[in-house]
Amino acid sequence: MDQKTSSEIVCRFIVPGNPPDKVIEAYSEWAQHFNEIFDSLNYIGHKLVANQAAARIPQEKRGALKVIDIAAGTGRVGRLLRDKGFSNIDALEPSKGMLDVLQKTGAYTNTYAEFLGVGQNSVPEDMYDVLVMSGGFAEGHIPVSGIDDMIRITKPGGLVIIAMRKSYLLCEEYKDRLIPYMDEMERQGKWIKEDVEFVDEYVVNENGILFTYKVV
Repeated sequence: MDQKTSSEIVCRFIVPGNPPDKVIEAYSEWAQHFNEIFDSLNYIGHKLVANQAAARIPQEKRGALKVIDIAAGTGRVGRLLRDKGFSNIDALEPSKGMLDVLQKTGAYTNTYAEFLGVGQNSVPEDMYDVLVMSGGFAEGHIPVSGIDDMIRITKPGGLVIIAMRKSYLLCEEYKDRLIPYMDEMERQGKWIKEDVEFVDEYVVNENGILFTYKVV
């Protein structure tokens, strides 16, 4: 699959104002081709969050920690985390089609077929030592209020690691909202910014950002 075709497919589920059912429908439709699509776009978000988790957590501690992969898709992050010694990994992914592919990886213990930041969520609070999310912040995907859920379900002292396209900070969903809300949560003592890294060639023709926070 060439980059032009892949980009056209991606545009179908990165749509401002797209209702949740349409987002799920698009992802389920393309689940079997998702890895091929994003490989053709040279996407590296899954590698960034997995590498960051491994860089901050010693090898001997990884197996004992509880990790959740948000917007887990086909399980690309989970497979990398398993390879790095994390063995207790859960996934949150609302698309059944994507979950069907994810579960075949054998990388995950539990799965939640749910959204984040929509007011209702069954993931227990203070549950995870590490939360990772690759690509969940995009038009029509996880809202800014998803930050509240991320903090809620992560243990005090736990890490929240988020990779996203830099350009999405300027989209209608997040412009003048996402970064200010992250900063406000820090002012309120909810979490502490550990690192912000700007990444070249995050996906074809676009740069990215890798955020790392520690929950208080």
